[in-house]
Parts: sequence; structure tokens; C-alpha cells
Amino acid sequence: MPSADDRYAISELLNRMAYYYDEGHLDELGACFADGAIMSMQIAGGDMVAFEGRDSIMELYRGAKSSQTDVRRHDITNIMFDDSGDTLAVTSYLTLFATEHAETKLLTTGVYRDQVTEIEGEWKISRRHIDLDSAY
Repeated sequence: MPSADDRYAISELLNRMAYYYDEGHLDELGACFADGAIMSMQIAGGDMVAFEGRDSIMELYRGAKSSQTDVRRHDITNIMFDDSGDTLAVTSYLTLFATEHAETKLLTTGVYRDQVTEIEGEWKISRRHIDLDSAY
């Protein structure tokens, strides 16, 4: 099991990633991924899509952010750690809210399944899989 300090740092990484996206700090968000990171996503059990490398991942995030007209809030909870394999796995829940025209809605919920790696004293996402419970 990772140390309490490592669990705190990794939890902080996940929270910062949500904040960086929501506030439009996409360069900072990109720095949270390892260079060769891989991300995949599946929405409501549909086809899985994958993105290889930080640039490809950030192209997705930049495109999504530029098309938004609402204010998003990614709420990350229930962070759990599993170091029984070769890498440190972290699972967390996502609740995604959006506010537009003074109305706040729940957009979707889901699960992040991450693998994190410590690089030069900083934790980075090396693999991320996102399972969204519904399309939005």
C-alpha cells in the first residue's frame, strides 16, 4: 500500500486534474500525464475509444473544452488504491455537473481507472480509462 503521503499526493493529482480542466488550465492538465500516457473511454457500455500519448489525449481535452458553452465541475470522490500489480492502480468516482443560464444539471457519473507512476518525484497518470454511466 502506498504511504499516506503518496496517497495524499495522488489524490491531490486527481483533484487538480479536475480543477485544471474546469478552469481551462489545459497546459497544467497536460503536465499531469506521463509523456507516453494512454487514455481510453467507454460511454454507457458503447464502443471504446483510445488515445495514445499526451498530445493525443490533450487534443481530445482541448476539443471538448472549446466546444463547451456551459461551466463544468468534475467532482472526484471515493479514491481507492491498489498496488497489488506491477503499477499503482487508483480508482475513483466522477460526478459531472454543468451550469448554464443559472441552471445546474447533473450531466453524468462514472469511474476513473488510473495507473500512476512517480516521475522525478511527481506522480503522473500513465494510463487512464474512463467509464461513463451515460452519454451527455
